[in-house]
Formats: sequence, structure tokens, C-alpha cells
Amino acid sequence: MDFILWLIAVILVIAGIVSLIRGAVLYGIALIILGLLIGPGGVSIFT
Repeated sequence: MDFILWLIAVILVIAGIVSLIRGAVLYGIALIILGLLIGPGGVSIFT
């Protein structure tokens, strides 16, 4: 389960960075924050 959450978090952060580069600043920041919340380094919303 931890690996799946980590994988989802990585995908969200990468998508957020890509969104920032493409010009969707608010959407990119939201994806990065969501990825950090889900990831094992942050406060996981699933535990």
C-alpha cells in the first residue's frame, strides 16, 4: 500500500511540474501540494 501511495504521489508531483511549465500555475501548484500530502514524506490522508 505504501508503494502505491508513493507512486501516486510521484505521478501527481510530476504532473504538477509539467502543468507549471505549460503555464497552468494554480493547477500545477494544486497537484504538487496534493502529491506531497499523499506521499510518505508528508501527511498521508489515507492513514
